[in-house]
Amino acid sequence: MIKNITTDIRYIGVDDPDQLLFESQYVTPDGMCYNSYVIMDEKIAVMDTSDSRTMETWKQNLVGALDGRQPDYLIVHHLEPDHASGIAEVCALYPQMQIVCSAKAKQMMPQYFEDSTLEARVLAVKEGDTLSLGRHTLKFIMAPMVHWPEVMVTYDDADCVLFSADGFGKFGVYDADADDWACEARRYYFNICGKYGTPVSTLLKKAAALDIQQILPLHGPVLEGEKLAEALRLYTIWSAYDVETEGVFVAHASIHGNTAAAAEKLVEILKAKGCPKVAVSDLCRDDLGEAIEDAFRYGKMICMASSYDAGVFPPMYDFLHHLEIKAYQRRRVGLVENGSWAPSAAKTMRPMLEGMKQVEIVEPVVTLRGRMKDSDLPQLEALADAILA
Repeated sequence: MIKNITTDIRYIGVDDPDQLLFESQYVTPDGMCYNSYVIMDEKIAVMDTSDSRTMETWKQNLVGALDGRQPDYLIVHHLEPDHASGIAEVCALYPQMQIVCSAKAKQMMPQYFEDSTLEARVLAVKEGDTLSLGRHTLKFIMAPMVHWPEVMVTYDDADCVLFSADGFGKFGVYDADADDWACEARRYYFNICGKYGTPVSTLLKKAAALDIQQILPLHGPVLEGEKLAEALRLYTIWSAYDVETEGVFVAHASIHGNTAAAAEKLVEILKAKGCPKVAVSDLCRDDLGEAIEDAFRYGKMICMASSYDAGVFPPMYDFLHHLEIKAYQRRRVGLVENGSWAPSAAKTMRPMLEGMKQVEIVEPVVTLRGRMKDSDLPQLEALADAILA
């Protein structure tokens, strides 16, 4: 697909509707898009390439957009293979073209490309460096750990456009759910960039000094107008690990359904007590990426799990491990364990959560034995009162 973004900027990205498991772990039922752009000026800059799965279509789009002209620069914002797989191929097509990237990207490039001639074609840039194309002047802004160490973004002062690398991206093809950007952008952010809130916040502060009319990410739609303002608002919340939505997230992992039934009852109790929003995830069946998203979205969470092999049922352990590596923090968490002869889930869940930054375990920790009974309801009521306090 070739599409005019502005008078001089053309979109040449590719949709891959058959990419149903991004990074071999995130479910993408709508597929995925790999965005790339060309700036047509006295000199021409190609902004990133594409994934190996879509390389042939991307090259066709590039040739079509160039309309017989030769590109002068290939700007590499991010060296991850879903955006940089075509570096060697496009350099072979255009022998005079220079590669523009960060010094760290230059250092890492031999990990992916054995062509020793590429290094001689690299123009390494640093924070604040500029490159004139004619009417357009590109300003390079370093964005290390958003979400790799070599990442940079580019600001085009002529069209007031920010090429944001993986920042402000989302799951899905280019136009999928364009009116509901936040839904898949949130899941994308917390699963891809969630660990790196401080670097994202640093980048936002740099961006605040710029007149940005459009954000052009490497995944998802172009952001402008109200959508751009909303994206900046949400990224400010997300990068600070602040609470986006008031409510409670209930995550449960049940072997035979008894813990799941207790979770359903606890949800009823929370709603009856006036909780503004209760989200629920069955960790054994629902998408783990969405569970991670909701854990960060809400300020309060209740983890309910069966005991298993003197520990906790593995789906809950996996969920908590993912929260740990994504830097889950600044939240209040309640615990419910279930065990017939030796309840053990809480003794595994508690230290995992207490090892995370500013996570408070809410008392009481509720212990169920097998099937929930009427005698268990006062404990669940007490936990609901405590988490809502």
